[in-house]
Amino acid sequence: MSKAIVTGHRNPDTDSITSAIAYAYFKQQRGADAIAVRLGEINKETEYALTQFNTEAPVLASDDVVEGREEIILVDHNEFQQSIENVERFKITEVIDHHRIANFETMDPLYYRAEPVGCTATILLKIFKEHQIAIPKNIAGLMLSAIISDSLLFKSPTCTDEDIDAAEELAQLAEVDAQEYGLNMLKAGADLSEKTVNELVTLDAKEFEVGVHRLEIAQVNTVDVEDVLKQKAAIEERLDVIVQEKGLKVFLFVITDILNNDSTILASGTDLDKVERAFEMKLDDNCALLKGVVSRKKQIAPVLMKEFS
Repeated sequence: MSKAIVTGHRNPDTDSITSAIAYAYFKQQRGADAIAVRLGEINKETEYALTQFNTEAPVLASDDVVEGREEIILVDHNEFQQSIENVERFKITEVIDHHRIANFETMDPLYYRAEPVGCTATILLKIFKEHQIAIPKNIAGLMLSAIISDSLLFKSPTCTDEDIDAAEELAQLAEVDAQEYGLNMLKAGADLSEKTVNELVTLDAKEFEVGVHRLEIAQVNTVDVEDVLKQKAAIEERLDVIVQEKGLKVFLFVITDILNNDSTILASGTDLDKVERAFEMKLDDNCALLKGVVSRKKQIAPVLMKEFS
């Protein structure tokens, strides 16, 4: 029997972690030797969900953990620069994702499932039901947590009716009130008081390639944007260093207000004029408020990438 690892993307968010756990469980129920791994530290929001549903975090993907496992299953991502280091050394057998498809190529056919929904967990619920595999209470709770996280409690423009229906079904299985639980989870994740500047800008950062251009967008959720901006000078200094080290055209640090559903951006790089054109605004000291913008996937990344295409 082949051995597989199931992993989400680097700098994992709640969907990335919980989808790896849920899909590894699904594969195990079908007789596969599959384990969930993670490609980074657990954030406070995800930690809250794991604690509430009494589930251990996936192990960190080290050489010892992945040794002897030839196959890899990607969840909540497909772009190689967001995946495990040297992903090409594994045979990619499956992808379950809800993002754009880019920089992806395999030697062999595989099972690839990508749907235009707001969360990987919404797709996973369909897969469990299609194969008539019961979802345990804790797994249901984690999948619900992922939908709440990715949809900002159903307020994000990426949220679809399918996500809302899936959340309602999973909330019943998990025996929780989605609104009450979801707000508590988001607030737990929005506590940034103990984070260093480096942790803030790398906590949920993703790289994007547009031709020869490399961009990076990091996002944090908060209930107090001004509290984060108290460290503006230090954050900008760190962004400038990362831009130089990685050869980025732009690093966009997005601070999302989960109460008002707006985002404040800090921009660093050589092509800030393209940031201004992308969002039809003017940066003030490399900073701007984007009203009604909360989704990196739908409202930020594609708009910025278009300017570089």
